[in-house]
Amino acid sequence: MDNWQSPLSSRYASKEMSHLFSNAMRFGTWRQLWLNLAIAEKELGLPIPDEAIEQMRAHLTLDEEQMKLAAEEEKRRRHDVMAHVHVFGVMAPAAAPFIHLGATSCYVTDNADLIFLRKGLNLLLPKLAVVIQRLASFAEKHRDLPTLGFTHMQPAQLTTVGKRATLWIQDLLWDLRNLSRARDDLGFRGVKGTTGTQASFLQLFDGDHDKVEALDERVTELFEFPYAMPVTGQTYSRKIDIDVLSPLASFAASALKIATDIRLLCHLKEVEEPFEKDQIGSSAMAYKRNPMRSERVCGLSRWLGNILNSARETAGGQWMERTLDDSANRRLTIPEAFLTADVILTLLQNISEGLVVYPAIIARHIAAELPFMATENIIMAMVRSGGDRQECHEKIRVLSHQAARVVKEEGGENDLIERVRNDAYFAPIADRLDVLLDPSSFTGRAPQQVDKFLAQWVKPALEPYAASLAHTGRAELSV
Repeated sequence: MDNWQSPLSSRYASKEMSHLFSNAMRFGTWRQLWLNLAIAEKELGLPIPDEAIEQMRAHLTLDEEQMKLAAEEEKRRRHDVMAHVHVFGVMAPAAAPFIHLGATSCYVTDNADLIFLRKGLNLLLPKLAVVIQRLASFAEKHRDLPTLGFTHMQPAQLTTVGKRATLWIQDLLWDLRNLSRARDDLGFRGVKGTTGTQASFLQLFDGDHDKVEALDERVTELFEFPYAMPVTGQTYSRKIDIDVLSPLASFAASALKIATDIRLLCHLKEVEEPFEKDQIGSSAMAYKRNPMRSERVCGLSRWLGNILNSARETAGGQWMERTLDDSANRRLTIPEAFLTADVILTLLQNISEGLVVYPAIIARHIAAELPFMATENIIMAMVRSGGDRQECHEKIRVLSHQAARVVKEEGGENDLIERVRNDAYFAPIADRLDVLLDPSSFTGRAPQQVDKFLAQWVKPALEPYAASLAHTGRAELSV
């Protein structure tokens, strides 16, 4: 009540993602890193007692009292890693002489961050797959429902509601690919020492280079990373953060596009996002049904996209083997990027599961514009019936301008077809006008494109997530 809290953790994000970037997870991961370092060092011949390993393994989780002791120690020593080395040693006294042996602070901070990056992506990817699946169901359901297409936000050739949704899905498939690549490309900083030269470990192993390399490989293996980075300074290159936050920023663009389209469709009253029974759209205007979920997606997507700039500037601003101006920045950017992406995915799932389509409104909008779009079909039909194209074109031009004047200046309905029907010149095709105006004849291959896209692209992309898709319920928003 009395202190500011990030709305990402206090209001929006999932418990799983919030926990991933919690102090409990961070400091517990540090202890796991110290344990695995000691295990590997012992395997390679350093005289670390079994009791030390056992005590470390027994105290991987911190309780509130240990967190308090660490905070007090950090306040005194002004060093978070050494504060936790001290408290871990208090809890595991047999291990105290061996905790952090040969390591620098970045052994725990950087390797932990890489663990969190990987776990964060593993949390996001199934959620993204769920959103794709939900939108795919929506696209399939409305594969052949004609609707006005818009270019320059002006009425254009017809498409279908389902085909428009495939444009959203295709962007998300690229995000699924990009996030998967970022996760699979992640390596481990490993065991590199204070400036990346492994000098301290070379000393520990009496100049045995093979054992130093084996130590690096073994610790990496214990954390199940595919490889240890071949070279580092004191830190892993902050370009890795760019590699991870870039696909998150790209996903933010996809989410912004989807939510913006939905907001525009809500304005047109063609589509509506979920609106709960007791939901209030406005404190003053009781009739309002504001697209607040899509608006929230747009706001959060702008935030997520701009986080990438901090990662880029941080990577470029590192001096020599490292400088500490990255630390405070990364404590904000990395957790907030993942928390924000997590929130956006929950919102998109909730939206996609409750989208409402209003075919009658869509049909009304089509009826207002289709007569103009049908003029080319009318001209072609007249030519096939023996008419002169240029003469027909002039007739249509005059009638179109008359109908447009009624719509724009008088606020009337588009009566172009009635004008054509009542003009004796068009008598040869009068009985075919209804067929020429069938909206489904203006959507081209949109339904077939939906079918092929879902079968050949969406279905294979979702196969790796089949288990999580089968057990994912509907997304509920806390606020």
